[in-house]
Amino acid sequence: MNKISNLLWGIILIVIGIIFGLNALDITDINVFFAGWWTLFIIVPCFIGLFKNEDKSGNLIGLIIGLCLFLGCQDILKFELIWKLMIPFIIVMIGLSLIFKDTINSKVKKEIKKLNKQEGKEYYATFGGQTLDFSNEDFDGCELNAVFGFVKCDLREAKINKDTVINVSSIFGYTTILVPNNIKVKVTSTPIFGGVSDERKHKNKDSKITLYINATCMFGGVELNDKDPEVD
Repeated sequence: MNKISNLLWGIILIVIGIIFGLNALDITDINVFFAGWWTLFIIVPCFIGLFKNEDKSGNLIGLIIGLCLFLGCQDILKFELIWKLMIPFIIVMIGLSLIFKDTINSKVKKEIKKLNKQEGKEYYATFGGQTLDFSNEDFDGCELNAVFGFVKCDLREAKINKDTVINVSSIFGYTTILVPNNIKVKVTSTPIFGGVSDERKHKNKDSKITLYINATCMFGGVELNDKDPEVD
């Protein structure tokens, strides 16, 4: 999925560059600042996010809102109607995502529910940051909470000898989980204007040990990686 999103971003940037170049040479006179051009900053990332994230609901909500705002700027829809319907629409979409959350990937959710009966450590970052390094430690799960903060959890050298789960809450915050290459990772998430992105270069699908990521993202995000983006 990352290759698809990179391809789409590449095509978009190439097209924008060509338009600016042709305009500079007076070959074309394309107005890139048309009515509602700013809505593209909502539409394009959400559209590409549909190809990147496993859970699509947050990006789908953003895409529909962006398209409605664009149509409003083009005088196709009335802004008065858009503002009236926007909040009810968001509430309904969030409700639907919560209802169908338990019907999608039911096997994964059942396993997470079973593993969650085991007690794990809890870590919080509120209006700040926290870095957790489990190198050479036995790891059997934990709970990560980033509320207006940032959490980095490094498991690359951790000893994970059985299936385990990490419960993650990113509320107006961001969480990075660095996972080893020798285990399988499965994700389930509830995204509300946020989501989980899997940036790993190497994904082991044959391992007998599975790390489950159970994420809730509200105006926040969770990133899975096998390299530290701040160092590597």
